[in-house]
Amino acid sequence: MENCLFCKIARGDIPAKKVHEDALCFAFEDIQPQAPTHVLVCPREHVASLAEAQAGHQEMLGHLLATAAGIAQKRGLGAFRTVVNTGAEAGQSVLHLHVHLLGGRAMGWPPG
Repeated sequence: MENCLFCKIARGDIPAKKVHEDALCFAFEDIQPQAPTHVLVCPREHVASLAEAQAGHQEMLGHLLATAAGIAQKRGLGAFRTVVNTGAEAGQSVLHLHVHLLGGRAMGWPPG
């Protein structure tokens, strides 16, 4: 999508500290980290939210989670949290599906 912030990052129109790129996704450091490790893992394909993902997106969805786990492992995180906010009331501020990878500190429960 032309005006989507994360699509612009994927294209290289907006700089970001990318930590991973492959054919299906890219990942970069969050500019407002909520933990010592806070990485966003995004599909290259523009899908606005998890609510808009379809059955045909199963491979991509699994790949996002596997990529987040791989980044966590490379960073030596023994424990980490993955979060997908869906909709404004849940905290989604950019309408491009993304997985938050959070780690490096103790996480409380319930989260919100």
